[in-house]
Amino acid sequence: MEDFLDFFTNIPIWFRATILIGGLMFFWVLEGLIPLYHFQYKKVSHAGINLFFTLTTMIIGFGMASLLLLASDTVSTNEFGLLYIVDLPLWLQVVAGVLFMDLIGAYFIHFVEHKVKWMWKFHLVHHTDTTIDVTSGLRHHPGETVFRILFTIMAVIIIGAPMGVIMLYQSLSILFAHLTHANSSFFGKWDKAMSYVFVTPNMHKVHHHYTQPWTDTNYGNIFSIWDRVFGTFQYVDDMEKVKYGIDTHMKSEENAELGNLLAIPFQKYRVPPESKFGSE
Repeated sequence: MEDFLDFFTNIPIWFRATILIGGLMFFWVLEGLIPLYHFQYKKVSHAGINLFFTLTTMIIGFGMASLLLLASDTVSTNEFGLLYIVDLPLWLQVVAGVLFMDLIGAYFIHFVEHKVKWMWKFHLVHHTDTTIDVTSGLRHHPGETVFRILFTIMAVIIIGAPMGVIMLYQSLSILFAHLTHANSSFFGKWDKAMSYVFVTPNMHKVHHHYTQPWTDTNYGNIFSIWDRVFGTFQYVDDMEKVKYGIDTHMKSEENAELGNLLAIPFQKYRVPPESKFGSE
């Protein structure tokens, strides 16, 4: 286990690139062979917009990496955080660290984004995609990327996560972003059974339904247990009932034009038919 953690502590660039680029390519091919939905869309143009946001996420991530490293070094050196309350074997520290990183750095911030209006306007960009495929997984407005990383840093401080656990979690997070957004029912009939522990493709796609209440469910990233614990889990057996997008931005000029997508957080808030925030 020490060698395993050391590998992720000093994770090589080639490994991270393989997960990001190799994962995109693998699921891109897979969804072409066994698609969940037969979209009529310009797949390359669609990918271009989403890959732009992937690039901005990478740039901001590299720019804020020093803050993440500083937080991890500080808590590790001072043995501060949840992982230091009880003396646990190393393997259990790793499991607990990844679990709580997923809770605070993914589930919690995602839940907050759906409940706080100004944050929702940034996260809204992710939900505007009406043709969810593997490239949709990293479609996040640059502003959202900043406060997601800040919540990740907060998670590191609360947990006391060492760098190896952080990089393991982030590697799994990228892999699950590809898996759960790919236009393919990867696990087939086993999807529902696996959703008792993990966020599965069909489970996450319910979250991308265009209207409430399904939009406000399934906030998990890797583990579905947090949605089950906090009562936000939703599973739909008939995936034909799921319609992608968000009801306030269903026109193509609003959800498929890069300039408008970048501007959405600064536009006037639009009240959906069943508003979670009320009118302005």
